[in-house]
Amino acid sequence: MNHVQGIFHLQYFYEVGTEIDLDRLKLPPPTLPSPIRFESPPLEESLPPITLPSGDSVTPHLRYFSYGVVCLEFHLPFAGPWDALVAFAAQWVDSDAADLTADQTLQARLAHLAPAIKKPLEKPLREDYTIVELHQALDNQGQPLAAADLLLLHGPAIVQIVRGEPLPLSAGEQAEVLASSMSDTPGDLLVVGYAAALVYDQEPNATLPVLQLLAYANTQLLEYRFYDDLLAPVLADVSHRLTARNRFWNHWRGGREAAKLSAVQLEVMELTEKTDNAIKFLSDMFYSRAYKLASTRIGVPDYRRLVEAKLHVAGELYKFMTDRSHQTSAFVLELTVVIILIIDLTVLFTRH
Repeated sequence: MNHVQGIFHLQYFYEVGTEIDLDRLKLPPPTLPSPIRFESPPLEESLPPITLPSGDSVTPHLRYFSYGVVCLEFHLPFAGPWDALVAFAAQWVDSDAADLTADQTLQARLAHLAPAIKKPLEKPLREDYTIVELHQALDNQGQPLAAADLLLLHGPAIVQIVRGEPLPLSAGEQAEVLASSMSDTPGDLLVVGYAAALVYDQEPNATLPVLQLLAYANTQLLEYRFYDDLLAPVLADVSHRLTARNRFWNHWRGGREAAKLSAVQLEVMELTEKTDNAIKFLSDMFYSRAYKLASTRIGVPDYRRLVEAKLHVAGELYKFMTDRSHQTSAFVLELTVVIILIIDLTVLFTRH
């Protein structure tokens, strides 16, 4: 039989601004899974059904995060043999088949969200991700497969699904992908890739916490991309000013430029802290480890290191510019004192 069924979650994460005032959206608060607590729980709503370019009818689902991210999801149910699931994944994972529809759906919704968005971006940043949620995976006798049997019997197919590849991958690539798998009980499985993840659980609705963690990890990746984009032009502008012709008045204006740089640095640090503290785990080590695995595979630590490196450079530049400005101010003060002294001496000798 080898029958499998579940849902493809096509997810589009958009950075729309520095903050979303969730109270102004006037949406009912969601009921979140118990192992996870958001400091400010994301709000959710569903839109009227639309049709994708593939002909599939979907109901767009939106989640709003207080730190400026909107997650748009399309849910595509599937059922059939494993080879059909592999082909379905190759069609949708890391694909641009629904990108334009997602962008248009978000833009239409942004007109209603505008009053709730603080410092809106002219062009929202976007990250895409796909979650393959398996509700059922049966063996040849029609019995549910345990996680270990699922990997043993269908490991190569799972690798193709997570990578969105229509053809089998090498043994090395299979080992690399399956190294990012983990289970909490014999009946559940999580396999995380950079573009997609496979989530399986024999218990109904037991996948909900993991789906929340994967979404949160992607919002973090998007946030750090935003911080990186925010810092890069500021640092480039400051570096250009420092390497420009060493004019006296450039030193004099260094204090104001340092203040601007410090303001951006503090803003990024504040936004980073809000994002990092947005979620809590309540005495469940599995979900904590699952989040760490997901964030690593998706690439959150890599972008975080880039942002931290830029913040360090910003701090060093701020110190340098402040010191130079202070030196210039001290020189001007000393020069003023000397000029006053010369004037006083000139007046004194003129009188005599």
